[in-house]
Amino acid sequence: MNTKPLLILLLILISGVFYYNLTGNTISNQETITTNVTRIIDGDTIETQLGNIRLLGINTPEKSQPYYQEAKDFLKDNLEGKQVELELQGKDKYSRYLGYAFYNNKLINEEIIKQGLATLYYYGTDSHKEELTKAEESARLNNLGLWKKSSNFSCIKLISLEYKDEGNCKNQEQLILDNSCTSLNIIIKDDANHIYKETLKAGLFIKNYSCIWNDAGDSIYIRDQEGLLLFYRY
Repeated sequence: MNTKPLLILLLILISGVFYYNLTGNTISNQETITTNVTRIIDGDTIETQLGNIRLLGINTPEKSQPYYQEAKDFLKDNLEGKQVELELQGKDKYSRYLGYAFYNNKLINEEIIKQGLATLYYYGTDSHKEELTKAEESARLNNLGLWKKSSNFSCIKLISLEYKDEGNCKNQEQLILDNSCTSLNIIIKDDANHIYKETLKAGLFIKNYSCIWNDAGDSIYIRDQEGLLLFYRY
């Protein structure tokens, strides 16, 4: 019996499955792919020969925000033009692959958090969450990058946050802060990079929001031009 045609058919089928894994939306969580980084888009997105990769578990500042350029430069220095290993976990709504990047046996998602140039960004968990959480804690305790405290750090206290907006975004989320200092110009941000500029006068600040704070867990970052004023995660 001539087995050569069967062997060729089997190779075609295997190749088809591999191609689907690379181009479809169901890349195995266990699959590691080696590729070259061709360009750094920003602090948490890289362009590769495979396509654009959104680094999982982290969020870096948006353009025009403090440490945006530093985060982007960190990836340029460490990844651009390099061959990396990617652990991929499907695609997002922008058709970017989602995953973790490894270079020289280091998890780059973790390394950028260690520098204080990214914050943890998880709704759920996976095998890397614990190490990324520890990296963020280290950066925060050492006041690195985004965790550098403003001289006004002790001015702001969180009184309450009502993050549940019953119904269809009815402006029922309420944030109450107490400012024990003079007037402060601040930026309020959540994990998903919703950004609000506010002016806090001395005393209570009360404001309602609509469909911003995630019921399943979120964070509040409050900054002034000097650095971090308040951080709270639930």
